[in-house]
Amino acid sequence: MNHLTYMKLAQELALKGKTTVSPNPMVGAVIVKNGKIIAQGFHHHRGGPHAEVIAMQKTKTNLSGATMYVTLEPCFHYGCTPPCVDAVIKSGINNVVIGMKDPNRLTNGKSIAKLRRAGIKVQSGILEQELCQMNEAFVKYITKEMPFVVAKTAQTLDGKIATQSGESKWITSDITRKYSHDLRNEFDAIMVGINTVLKDDPRLNAPKKRLKKVILDSSLQIPLKAKLFRESLPGNCFIATTKAADKKKMVQLEKRGVNVIICPIKNKQVDLKWLMKELANREIAKILIEGGGKVIGSALKDKLVDKMMIYIAPKIMGEQNALSAIDGLKALRLKQAVGLRGIEVSAIGEDFLIEGYIK
Repeated sequence: MNHLTYMKLAQELALKGKTTVSPNPMVGAVIVKNGKIIAQGFHHHRGGPHAEVIAMQKTKTNLSGATMYVTLEPCFHYGCTPPCVDAVIKSGINNVVIGMKDPNRLTNGKSIAKLRRAGIKVQSGILEQELCQMNEAFVKYITKEMPFVVAKTAQTLDGKIATQSGESKWITSDITRKYSHDLRNEFDAIMVGINTVLKDDPRLNAPKKRLKKVILDSSLQIPLKAKLFRESLPGNCFIATTKAADKKKMVQLEKRGVNVIICPIKNKQVDLKWLMKELANREIAKILIEGGGKVIGSALKDKLVDKMMIYIAPKIMGEQNALSAIDGLKALRLKQAVGLRGIEVSAIGEDFLIEGYIK
């Protein structure tokens, strides 16, 4: 067993909080003494104790001479809980091995310095790249004050999401749709345009969590009986609109407890960049855009998308007027096309998933 092995174990622990900790980071901790693991912990949910404290509370062993492996620098500031760095110092632990420095300016290296001043040996940067990617949504949210945005499409080999007549159920297989549906658990919010709501009347629910739902609806066309309001707390519904919206309907929605966000207008639509900033202010750190094509196109054009997830069914529509997965970029030259990096391809049943980050 070595630093890398223990840190990988701490990472596995951290990932157990994948669907529950946002907008906080995923964090795991392992305590080792005399070559044996004596305690483990991970951050379960926002507002709850942090991984380091959970691990320390799980053992009655004297921690003098012990080493703590933690995926993220212990917090330096008061938030929902007291600073973890003070608890680590008080515990008697002699060595702390840290995966990555906390990007939050309230901590960012301050805890490392404090631990060293207390006479504790500190080593950092173990498995750093992998841990930064694991917490990529938190890193962007805390440093840019913007949500991490993933855009998802389900399309044919020739990039279509519906026939010319509008038939779209179903492009991909049952297995793929279940996989995609389960993935919603990893996000804080799901975003769609009003045309998707009017055409498909989706519920936009996640299997294991109460997902926030963001609807782009510049003129407030949303039906008051839309299915997305069912099985959902009104406060988890956000309707992004403009001053041009129907004031009467606005009042009706607000009386229900629905969040109506009046946004600036850009190109006769909701200003998406302004909205993303506002959603981050409301502690929404990770957003999944599920459609339609114009919404994804607008988000890409405004450089708001961080990652694409493209589900491809082995089918060919073969019709120019069929609905495209992405619309509105209007690239006149090849160099204007959006490129992806870090591509991963996986098979899901008979379908394929291509994942990649926007260049």
